[in-house]
Amino acid sequence: MALLEINALTAFYGDFQALYGVSMSVDAGQTVAVIGANGAGKSTLLKAIVGMHPAAPDMIRFEGVPIGGRRSSRIVALGITMVPEGRRLFPSLTVEENLTIGAQLGRSGPWSLARIFELFPILAERRGQKSTLLSGGQQQMVAIGRALMSNPRLLLCDEISLGLAPIVVRDIFRRLPTIIAEGTSVVVVEQDVMQALAVSNYLYCLQEGRVLLEGEPQSLSREAIKAAYFGA
Repeated sequence: MALLEINALTAFYGDFQALYGVSMSVDAGQTVAVIGANGAGKSTLLKAIVGMHPAAPDMIRFEGVPIGGRRSSRIVALGITMVPEGRRLFPSLTVEENLTIGAQLGRSGPWSLARIFELFPILAERRGQKSTLLSGGQQQMVAIGRALMSNPRLLLCDEISLGLAPIVVRDIFRRLPTIIAEGTSVVVVEQDVMQALAVSNYLYCLQEGRVLLEGEPQSLSREAIKAAYFGA
């Protein structure tokens, strides 16, 4: 049984349809990449998974249980959390306070402040600073750490490379194996195709709200990915 199953998911913003029958799955211990251009429906897909966008119960199943349309707090309590696009840290709080917020539901698991500081040592040095004083890459580390503090079974990452220098992006993504080794599966939503291919076991390409291509990265040609990405 897959950890997460998406079954013919549709999504609307008023009269505008953003997703057209999207189906995908994530297995335990897997890193799945979702790629696509702006407006492809990637962020809407993640928002539906975490309860920020309406969905029928059976359209989304987690560990076999229908969760579509549940409140976000209940979904986090089940073991799904998201690193949102733009990080969305609390500017008035310190690094440590931002991280601690992620642990409010008290889920048991391997992730604690000490483990986050081990994963991102620079955050231990900056633990008493306001998040606004950090670099973009450091802020992204806080956002990831905050999500991990809820001890999720499934971590959703929405465009975590956006606006960051390539060397910083590589530094962040090289932590993924450690996260997965602690029992967390990962969904990476990215516009950076090469980065997505480098870190994933399986890939889905969305174009205008539909899955146009899927498969293991090594089995997909660059020409097929380009065609699906741009709709050529």
